Amino acid sequence: MGRRQEEEFEDRLKKIVEQGAEATSEEWLKIIEREYGKVPLIFQRMGERPEVLISHLLYKSSVAETSSLDPKYAELISMAVGAALKCQYCTSYHMQAAARMGATRDEILEVILLSGMIANSSVLANAYRVIDERLEKCFPCEVKSVVKRPAKPARAKPKAAKARARK
Repeated sequence: MGRRQEEEFEDRLKKIVEQGAEATSEEWLKIIEREYGKVPLIFQRMGERPEVLISHLLYKSSVAETSSLDPKYAELISMAVGAALKCQYCTSYHMQAAARMGATRDEILEVILLSGMIANSSVLANAYRVIDERLEKCFPCEVKSVVKRPAKPARAKPKAAKARARK
C-alpha cells in the first residue's frame, strides 16, 4: 500500500469513528444505490449489522484500490466467478458493473463462456479423481452389489480316494 493509499484509508477510518457505524453504513448503502441503481441483498442484510457491512466494504475497496488490474477486468473476473459459482445475483451485479466500466457485450459473453468452461472442467476433474480413488476398491462390484468373496481353498480328498491313489 502506497503512502497516499494509507492516508486515504486512515482518513476513511477516522470518518467512520467520528460519524459512527450506523450513520456510515446508511451513507455507504445510499452511495451503492446511487452508483448501481440498487443495493444488493447481501449488503442490505450486512447493513443490519453495520460493523459487518463496514468491514466487508473496507476489505472489498482495499483489494480493489490496491489491485494492479484495470477495474473493468476485475469486474469481469468477479462476474466469471459469480457465474461459475452459479450465483445469479453476483453475476448480474458484476455484469452491470463491468458494463459501466466499459466492458462490451462481446467481452461479457466471452467471459461467461470461459467461466462455464472452467466450471465444467472443475466438475470433471473432481469427479474423475473420486472415481480413480474408488476404482481400486472394485467400484463396478459395489455398483452391481457384487460382494467379493475370498477364493475357496482346495477341498481335501476323501480318505478312500487317497488310499486308491496310493495303490
